[in-house]
Amino acid sequence: MNRIREIREDKGLTQTEIAKKIGITQRNYSYFETGKTMLTEDILIKLADVYETSIDYLLYRTDKRSPYPKSIVK
Repeated sequence: MNRIREIREDKGLTQTEIAKKIGITQRNYSYFETGKTMLTEDILIKLADVYETSIDYLLYRTDKRSPYPKSIVK
């Protein structure tokens, strides 16, 4: 099982609900979960925001689920 499916199920959300939140179809979201389509930078950013985690967590670069602090741009 991949992380985006795991975290979606942990939050009790459907593929359709997440797809709507990030502006794609459920079918396209399904392709990301099954690995038929590669995750793009734009989609990774949206998923990290929706799931309140980091892109590194989604890509298995860390096991720390909490998001990184937002940087302040001056």
